[in-house]
Amino acid sequence: MFIIFLGLDLYVFQGIKMLTAGISSGLLKNGITIGFWIISWGLVLLMIYGFFGFRKTHHFTWVSRWTLNFFITILVTKIFFIFFLFSEDIYRFVFGVGQKIVQQNPAEDQAFFPDRRLFFSQVGLMVASVPFVSFLYGMTKGKYNYKIHHHKLFFDDLPAAFEGFKIAQFSDFHSGSFDDPQEVQKGLNMLQNQNCDLIVFTGDLVNNSADEVDPYKHMLKELHAPYGKFSILGNHDYGDYIEWPSQNEKQNNLQQLINNHHDMGFRLLQDESHAIEKKGEKIHILGVENWGVGFGKSGNLEKALVGTQPNDFKVLLSHDPTHWEHEVKMHSSNIHLTLSGHTHGAQMGVEIPGFKFSPVQFRYPHWAGLKEELGRIIHINRGFGFLAFAGRVGIWPEITVIELLKKQV
Repeated sequence: MFIIFLGLDLYVFQGIKMLTAGISSGLLKNGITIGFWIISWGLVLLMIYGFFGFRKTHHFTWVSRWTLNFFITILVTKIFFIFFLFSEDIYRFVFGVGQKIVQQNPAEDQAFFPDRRLFFSQVGLMVASVPFVSFLYGMTKGKYNYKIHHHKLFFDDLPAAFEGFKIAQFSDFHSGSFDDPQEVQKGLNMLQNQNCDLIVFTGDLVNNSADEVDPYKHMLKELHAPYGKFSILGNHDYGDYIEWPSQNEKQNNLQQLINNHHDMGFRLLQDESHAIEKKGEKIHILGVENWGVGFGKSGNLEKALVGTQPNDFKVLLSHDPTHWEHEVKMHSSNIHLTLSGHTHGAQMGVEIPGFKFSPVQFRYPHWAGLKEELGRIIHINRGFGFLAFAGRVGIWPEITVIELLKKQV
């Protein structure tokens, strides 16, 4: 890994040298050079220090959190800058080969590659400044730039009493990452103001430890809906990503987390279902333990389906969308709608009309929003909070409002 970072920095430094070549002051030029290497490798060393500190305390300090933020910001900026340098080097190579082929008696002292041009480095710097500024915004404002996504879903067999029934979904709270309780409260107020019939939370209440949610328990407790609040666990809720002094302490942490759900007024569904009745008709809310490819397959869908009939109208809460891909969508029992989270949309990307990109799509082909297949629908929430990189760039925190409607014949 160190070799890769060193290779990237040496390549970027070629562009830095080109940009500073015209500076007459040797002191300034040397200062820029020294500053570049101090910032680059100072962040690497602080990352290492923060990693070992996290293993001891199970919490990120503000130093380690901002170190990670700036490390990612600088790394992405370097990658954009390198793209232009590499493009120029391809041109230089092709031009050099062409010159050798065309010239009959090339001068022996003629350089194979033409010199680098300042223009490419200048353009590369300007383009690289865009992600740099975007990441700064994402770290300060973007991570709390809550967006409400409205979806109207039509079903042939929706019970008539549930026409217009609204479900508010939020996911991936990651309470251990927040640094501004007022902004969190703002987002939860936005959710509450949607006045939905039902509120569901689809996993990852914490990063690792149950006590992370303590400063926000009163906020989550205040959420209310006429037909209640339901929740499930996500992969981070089990405490699998940190070392515990004993298995007993790990189990106690999970039990405390379960207690927190109940204390906040959520009905935590652990491989079970609950029937919601309205005017003599029912829909079933199912919830499973975490089931995800590469993240453990604890969930038991068959157990959650106990007490339901194959054609009952069912809404499943399942944290990881790969569960839908591998088991839910082709199940013999018709599960009409699945609500998931987990991907965060990588917390960075581009979403504009007609175009959507995030690095997470290389792991999850469908990573946000709605998808329908085999007559079943999944919605993947982009997440309310954030993890590791304490920011969001282009993929904003999401509150989802889903309205159930009966398809007109």
